Amino acid sequence: MQIYIVREGDSLNSIAAVFGLPPDEIIYVNQLVYPYRLALGQALLLSEPGTARQRPVYDRQFFSSGYAYPFIEPTVLQDSLPYLTEICVFSYGFTLEGQLIFPEVDDSWLVRAALEQGTRPMLTLTPFGDDGNFNNYLLSVMLNDAAVRQRLIAELLLVMQSKGYQGINIDFEYVLPEDKDAFSRFVAETAAAMHARGLFVSVALVAKTYAEQPGLLYEGMDYAALGAVADWVLLMTYEWGYTYSEPMPIAPVNWVRRVLAYAVTEIAPSKILLGIPNYAYDWTLPYVKGQSKARTMGLVEAAQQAIDMGAEIFFDEAAQTPYYNYEQNGLQHAVWFEDVRSLQARLKLVQEFGLAGGGWWQLMRLFRAGWFLLTDSFYIAEP
Repeated sequence: MQIYIVREGDSLNSIAAVFGLPPDEIIYVNQLVYPYRLALGQALLLSEPGTARQRPVYDRQFFSSGYAYPFIEPTVLQDSLPYLTEICVFSYGFTLEGQLIFPEVDDSWLVRAALEQGTRPMLTLTPFGDDGNFNNYLLSVMLNDAAVRQRLIAELLLVMQSKGYQGINIDFEYVLPEDKDAFSRFVAETAAAMHARGLFVSVALVAKTYAEQPGLLYEGMDYAALGAVADWVLLMTYEWGYTYSEPMPIAPVNWVRRVLAYAVTEIAPSKILLGIPNYAYDWTLPYVKGQSKARTMGLVEAAQQAIDMGAEIFFDEAAQTPYYNYEQNGLQHAVWFEDVRSLQARLKLVQEFGLAGGGWWQLMRLFRAGWFLLTDSFYIAEP
C-alpha cells in the first residue's frame, strides 16, 4: 500500500490509470462519495486490487484496542472487529453506595458480536455524575470507602460473569491530588479480584510529560503505580485541540512524542497503548475563549466537507496533521482532522518506542483506510 496526495488536475480515473488500479478499489478503501470528486491535498490510500478487501488478523505483535458505545451501527462494528484485539464498551458508572449503573442502551449484543469475532470485550468504568461529566466527588467517596469499593468490585464481577466481559477498562479522569494513592489502591484491588478469575484490567491515563505535572487532570495519575498493577494502559494522547480550545491539532505528533518519552520511563513499553483520535473538529472563526465551541465530525466526513467547500487540504509537518479552512454563510471555519498520513506517523511512534499497540477513541464512525494502513504497517497473519 502507498499514500498518494491529490494534486492539481488529478481525478479518480487519472490516479487509477497511473497506478494501474481499478477505480472501485480506490473508492472502497477511501470511502469516496459519488460523483467521486477529490480535494487538492487529500491523502488517498492506494492498495493492490483485492488486498484491502481481505480480512486479515494480527499475529498479536500489535495490540489494537478501541472504544465504542452500545449504540454503534452494527455495520460499523462488524467492519471494525476483525482489526481489534479488544473493544472497550463505554460505559458503566456507579453510585455513591458502590452500586453499578448500566449503560442506557443494552450492551449485550455488542459483547456477543465481539466474542463471535474473537475480539476481547472490556467493560469501561467511569465516574460520571448526573450531568454526564466526570465527578471527582463521587470518585473520591468510592476510593476512600473500603465497603463501597468492595461492593462495586463484586457487582463488576457479577456483570462480567453474566454478560461475558473478559476484563475492565478503568477510565477515571480529574482524580483529586489527595486521592492519587487511593486510585492506585483501587486499581490494585480490582486487578487482584479480576486476575483471580482470569480477567484483565487496563487503565486509561491522561497524557503527562513529567511526574509532578501540575493541574487537576494530571496530579491524581501515578504512572508508575498504575502501570505496575494494570495489565496494560492506554495513553490518552489526544485532545490538545478540543471542543472549547482554539483551533489546533487534536494530537500533534511532536507533543505526543514528549508524553511517550516520559511514559516509557515509568511503565514498560510492552504495556502501553498509544491513544489515536478517530474524529475531527470544525471551529467557527473568530475564536472567542469561553464562547466558541467546535463541531465534531468523522474523518471521512471531514475530507468530504473539504471537497464540497472547494478547500485545499494542507499538512502541518511538525504536528503531522492535516487541516483546511473554508467559508460558509459569510463565516470562516478552521478544520483539524486526521488522515492516513497522520495515522502513519503515530504508528511509526508505536514502532519507535516499542509500544504494545494503539487504542482508538472512538469507533463510532468507520475510517476504513485506517484499518487497511494498520494491517500494512504491522505483521499480519491470514485468518
